[in-house]
Amino acid sequence: MQNMKILYGYIPGAIGRVAELHGTYYSRFWDFGLFFEAKVAVELSEFLSRLDKTRDGFWVAEYDGKIAGSMSIDGIEGKTKGARLRWFIVDPEKHGRGTGRMLMREAVLFCKAANHSKIYLTTFAGLDPARHLYEAVGFVLCEEWEDAHWGKPVMAQKFELNLTDSPLSESGG
Repeated sequence: MQNMKILYGYIPGAIGRVAELHGTYYSRFWDFGLFFEAKVAVELSEFLSRLDKTRDGFWVAEYDGKIAGSMSIDGIEGKTKGARLRWFIVDPEKHGRGTGRMLMREAVLFCKAANHSKIYLTTFAGLDPARHLYEAVGFVLCEEWEDAHWGKPVMAQKFELNLTDSPLSESGG
């Protein structure tokens, strides 16, 4: 994790870089196209424009001044549905360095401090390293369905984490 920092909140260039990371990764490995990258850029822009630091969080992992990963917590429906984990990505060149785990730790600790009772995320089958991280933190697969929401048919999945069950703690667990 040499020269890596986790930064909280919007920083200039974050929207474009996070959309680029998603667009290039999902195009290369999943054949997603313009629809997907545009959806990420639009929804991330809307989220950051209404970010409320008492319920929402946005983190980027930066290596030597360049954004190499992100994660967000959208807590707008936190009291009813739970806080939503979104826009989790790590540049493939930085995989295996603990970047995803550090982003996840920040997000879970934020949710606990914000008194969110659960976190949920939607993803799709086949993203095995991410799923491994979700399950290591305590997320449980609770739904699966066929979906073309991202511009290509996939087996969509919903994971939930009851925050009283999470092994993550402030001590770094």
